[in-house]
Amino acid sequence: MSNSSSVTEFLLLAFADTRELQLLHFALFLGIYLAALLSNGLILSAIACDHRLHTPMYFFLLNLALLDLGCISTTLPKAMANALWDTRVITYEACAAQLFLFAFFVVAEYCLLTVMAYDRYFAICKPLHYGSLLDSRACAQMAAAAWGSGFLNAVLQTANTFSLPLCHGNAVEQFFCEIPQILKLSCSDAYLREVGALVFSFYSAFGCFVFIVVSYVQIFRAVLRMPSEQGQHKVFSTCLPHLAVVSLFVSTAMFAYLKPPSISYPYLDLVVAFLYSVVPPVLNPLIYSMRNQELKEALWRLMT
Repeated sequence: MSNSSSVTEFLLLAFADTRELQLLHFALFLGIYLAALLSNGLILSAIACDHRLHTPMYFFLLNLALLDLGCISTTLPKAMANALWDTRVITYEACAAQLFLFAFFVVAEYCLLTVMAYDRYFAICKPLHYGSLLDSRACAQMAAAAWGSGFLNAVLQTANTFSLPLCHGNAVEQFFCEIPQILKLSCSDAYLREVGALVFSFYSAFGCFVFIVVSYVQIFRAVLRMPSEQGQHKVFSTCLPHLAVVSLFVSTAMFAYLKPPSISYPYLDLVVAFLYSVVPPVLNPLIYSMRNQELKEALWRLMT
């Protein structure tokens, strides 16, 4: 194919060749998707309906649940449909939309996780200034900045990716339209332009990750000075799993987007993409609800 205008559809990576395994993958993904919908939906409902949870921490958690729902709803439904109907086809327009939405939700979520680390830092390390620094207006502005950053990044990356001429067929070696896999189909001279944009984005992402780590280091130092062991355990049991999920998200995404194109193992790429696109939206509700007594009580009141 000489250029992108001649491509009208892409072929996504098939999970299995046999019909039985395809249906097994469909059932597995359906279970994961329903679990993510239920858990994030319960968190959204509990926070929206309970006025006692109308605080900065839960406001950011509500936004995180929305982004998690958007992220997993961008990739899994199409993968489930392909497995169920034994097809690999996705149209050019649907592929571009999927890439845009995924980039939007992922970057916005990562920015929001940075904001949430900032929120926890002030709540634990500077409690006397917490109310004045993080009022409702400041919280809304920070959440809007996270969503806006995701939108601008998605516009930039989608426009750059789909303006490249595609010279190497239309088979995408992934279960959704992912930027590195689309770049493999482009011409080598044009490929470098998009790689530069990706490198810039991930240097920014690495800066956010350093900010998150530094914030949690300050939080842990403050917690270790607490006289109450119960208070220490409560903070550690919430912060450590959150930091672990952020680390998993960043490490796998950086591997997927920054590794040289010569290193290509389809099933390794598949596992890595699953770890940063599907696992966090499923784990985040568990991390933020199972260790949070206020949220558990709100969920109980919601269901009774």
